[in-house]
Amino acid sequence: MLAFLQLLSKLWFLTGYVSSGGSYPKPLSPQEEAQCLEEMKSGSKAARDKLICHNLRLVAHIAKKYGKNDLDDLVSVGSIGLIKGVESYSAEKGTALATYLARCIENEILMALRSNKRYGNTVFLNNVLGTDSDGNEYTLMDVLAIKEEDVFRQAELSVMKKQLMQCIRTCLTPREQRIILLRYGLDCAPHTQLQTAKKLGISRSYVSRIETRALNKLRKGLEQDY
Repeated sequence: MLAFLQLLSKLWFLTGYVSSGGSYPKPLSPQEEAQCLEEMKSGSKAARDKLICHNLRLVAHIAKKYGKNDLDDLVSVGSIGLIKGVESYSAEKGTALATYLARCIENEILMALRSNKRYGNTVFLNNVLGTDSDGNEYTLMDVLAIKEEDVFRQAELSVMKKQLMQCIRTCLTPREQRIILLRYGLDCAPHTQLQTAKKLGISRSYVSRIETRALNKLRKGLEQDY
């Protein structure tokens, strides 16, 4: 997973597609976010709208987990959860804003999906699992809440890895695929350029050139997805 994150970081560094390549505004800095939250407490609608606008990318990320065929509809539904989350967030609860918003967005999407008969057999995070010793109902979300940041982070990484692997298969030549998979440990332990060169029987400099070319192809392919 560390090598996968390094690969994503390298792709982002090369192109900035996460922060500037798509149609969504980049996330606010911690300082900007804190300022908006403070201003919103005083009734600033502009601060509220800014928080909503700069978290739309999170909506798109979560919506993609549930299929691209209905992506526009899911983004619309998720945006409702985003608005509710921004308006109901309280820093006193000790939860990071992004984590809280992710829960609100996902809950809104899941409720919409549950109302659709096509998803009748889906297990949702807010399905009731049982009752505790005091007779209170608890859901899967309650069970996962103690590690909520890990849960959403892992879910996000899973989506990103799936998109990346699809891009590798469709955008790269067989040799480029092999070098990227070896270098970043996507189907084995990560290899250095020298180890990769020895395994493929080519020079280290040739591996470096192919890797750079492959990363640029992946960058362009991922930009199209965004």
